[in-house]
Amino acid sequence: MSDKKVEKPVKAEKVTNKSEEIRKVARAMQDRGEKPRPITIMAALEKQGVEVSSPQVSMVLKRMGFRPRRRRARGAAGAEPVAKATKAVRISVEDLVAAKKLVSHFGGATKAIAALQALKQFEP
Repeated sequence: MSDKKVEKPVKAEKVTNKSEEIRKVARAMQDRGEKPRPITIMAALEKQGVEVSSPQVSMVLKRMGFRPRRRRARGAAGAEPVAKATKAVRISVEDLVAAKKLVSHFGGATKAIAALQALKQFEP
């Protein structure tokens, strides 16, 4: 056997631990009272020359105990709450005939509905 020793090459650049950098930035943001979000952390690390992906930042934040924001339900973005009827109202045929006469008196359903809404504003 030969007595040759294999020397390991010396690394010229310092290897950065991306997860540790993410943790440092997240803690700094938390100390300042900001909520650490992946986009802001990625921007801060990019200024330092460290390139990380959004899923990587999200996983590190999750392991640190930061929960992701809850998203709204798909249909609730612009929908108004629907008022529930308190009790069912039964309408008879005579009521429909009277409503038809009222509509013809006002000259259309739109005008009759507008008049009824105006009248409803005065109810106690």
